[in-house]
Amino acid sequence: MMRNSRPWTFHAIPDQTGRVAVVTGANSGIGYVTARELARHGAHVVLACRDPGRGQAALARMQDELPGAHLELRRLDLGSLASIREFATGWDRGRLDLLVNNAGVAMVPYARTADGFESQFGINHLGTFALTGLLLPHLLAAPDPRVVTVSSEGQRFARFDLENLNAERRYRTAFAYVQSKRANLYFATELQRRADAAGHKLRSMAVAPGLTRTNVLTGGANSSRGRLYATLTRLMVRVAFRPTPEGAKTSLHAATVPDLPGGGYIVPDGVLQLRGEPTRRTRERAIRDTATAARLWQLSERLTGVTYALSAVRATPLP
Repeated sequence: MMRNSRPWTFHAIPDQTGRVAVVTGANSGIGYVTARELARHGAHVVLACRDPGRGQAALARMQDELPGAHLELRRLDLGSLASIREFATGWDRGRLDLLVNNAGVAMVPYARTADGFESQFGINHLGTFALTGLLLPHLLAAPDPRVVTVSSEGQRFARFDLENLNAERRYRTAFAYVQSKRANLYFATELQRRADAAGHKLRSMAVAPGLTRTNVLTGGANSSRGRLYATLTRLMVRVAFRPTPEGAKTSLHAATVPDLPGGGYIVPDGVLQLRGEPTRRTRERAIRDTATAARLWQLSERLTGVTYALSAVRATPLP
């Protein structure tokens, strides 16, 4: 993986006028910057957020930054299959050019989603899987659709255990997190293989943001961990992590670079993928592990009830 000689900046983003984009978790962090820059360059951006209050505040802030931008807010909770189905059923904008699967949780205490899934696996992977599948008809109606799924540089350290994805045996916070992020990478590359096999133009890519200052370690379920945890974590993030816009670069690169091939993994080009400029990595072990990706796909269909009928250009919920 070679380092880029020049920084990739948001000024390199081509005109997005006419594109319709959904960014999940767009109320803060990388998601906010991703949505803002897409809108700044002309896209109609839907901020898909779990908390209506925080989503409305983010929308107002973005509208202040970008007067006249095409923005709207819709509620989406990736921890609830009912919410995901409601979002997809309510989609009324016709085609969808870009879906950025950004929302997720990280290193949270043990919990279950509304549907009984371990929260990190359920939100980070199963919620993303279900949402993409149910929006698939709208994506395939676009002339050049893309799906960008935010994984993590931490996925390289996952010991992927298909028999313990849902904390069936034991729960270890860090293990569950990196495993869910490996699942994101498996999902993104398997989606590309299936789209290619069906002859669709859809491009699916995974990204890793690198160490980035966001509230993912202190907000949401982590907000109840106490004052000491919050103080130490915020200090670590401020000292060791890079500014949020730097972390959004890989998502925006994958979402907008015109000639970028599908099926890739966009990561920072620095040491351990922790910081640096966006680059396409092809030697990741998970990208080549097609057998595990296929098994995860089948499991995900069974757990969510969402099947990807790519050859028929539709996503059909199981009975």
